[in-house]
Amino acid sequence: MSELAIFGGPKSRTAAYPEWPVWDERDVQAVTEVIRSGRWGGFPYPGPKTAELAKKFSELQGGGFSVPMINGTVTMEVALRAAGIGWGDEVIVPAYTFQATATAPMAAGAIPVIVDIDPKTYCIDVRAAEKAITPKSKAIIPVHLGSNMADMDAIMELAEKFSLIVLEDCAHAHGAKWCGQGAGTIGHFGSFSLQSSKTLSSGEGGILLCRTPELAARAASIIDCGRPHALGGGAEDPNGFAVQGTNYRLSELQAALALAGIERFPAQAKQREEMALYMDEALSEIPGVRVLKHDERHTTRSFYRYVFAIDPHQFGMEHDLLCSALDAEGINCWIGYEAMNNYELFQPQTSTLAVPNAFPEYFKFNEMNLPEAARACEHEAVWLDENIFRAGAKGVDDAVAAIKKIQKNAKELSADAK
Repeated sequence: MSELAIFGGPKSRTAAYPEWPVWDERDVQAVTEVIRSGRWGGFPYPGPKTAELAKKFSELQGGGFSVPMINGTVTMEVALRAAGIGWGDEVIVPAYTFQATATAPMAAGAIPVIVDIDPKTYCIDVRAAEKAITPKSKAIIPVHLGSNMADMDAIMELAEKFSLIVLEDCAHAHGAKWCGQGAGTIGHFGSFSLQSSKTLSSGEGGILLCRTPELAARAASIIDCGRPHALGGGAEDPNGFAVQGTNYRLSELQAALALAGIERFPAQAKQREEMALYMDEALSEIPGVRVLKHDERHTTRSFYRYVFAIDPHQFGMEHDLLCSALDAEGINCWIGYEAMNNYELFQPQTSTLAVPNAFPEYFKFNEMNLPEAARACEHEAVWLDENIFRAGAKGVDDAVAAIKKIQKNAKELSADAK
């Protein structure tokens, strides 16, 4: 009988990892309070729970002016619009990220310019970003990915040199800090998601951190149907409209859930960070496994997912085989995103789903050469679920044991794949 669970052998872990999202009576009470108040929606904006969430989230991240809204994609679109970025402008984005990082500029009328990633961190390669700058470049969106942060020192130097707006995509970085400064407070904007899988969740929702109250007021106007907003306050005139806007307001129910989540967040984040350090040490001892570089300036780590890399030749298989076998062993994992330039959305010549003529002729995404992103997406990257790191040392030990077990039986697994 095979040792591998994928072939009928015993699982490395039979106990379920902790569920997500976590909830308790605090969430029930918070939502019940909103229901009984009769004030469920986001109008007038902000409602009392939404205003409280904005205050507490800024405190959590250590600065910025928070504007809660309906999700963590429109946060990026609204940030670009608030900064005056739109038709014909170019926005630099990394090749390794969720599609929203590129579609948000498109929604604002701008063109996403996709650049390669740093193989040591899987975050945006700042040198590649600089090479992509043209007179039309107006912004850059560094993505803090999985469990790493982009090099914000280099990003801010580049932005100052070329007068770029910096919009940090912090969907994976709640609570993370760079040189002691909170993610999302370093650039002009920080975009956060509160979607169900995120480490701070209200089911759906997003928060945009803005550097100045002026930018926050513009963002608030855009999401509140164009109503003019006072600096740091609510609408100046609920019946007046100053800009082209729409309803991207967060509901009071979602704000209440997020507030309950903020209470639990510090303890959860501390537990994940401690166990991730333990995982770093354990994985570094496995041949063919590479722990992604942890920059010392990344002073507080945050874990949407824990990402590591394998060398397929040294490890003995490709990452998709490893992930399939790990799933069978009871270890939740994923191979990660595909390279952005390969997304069907950007292939108008072959896909009826793509937006036709959305890009100038010289943007031929299928012909882009992005070797580091391709290597990560097609061969190397392994994403482990965050709940592994809320299961104590045993949760990490079981995952590491499964990886070693699969590597030991690599020939059997690879032979079956052929």
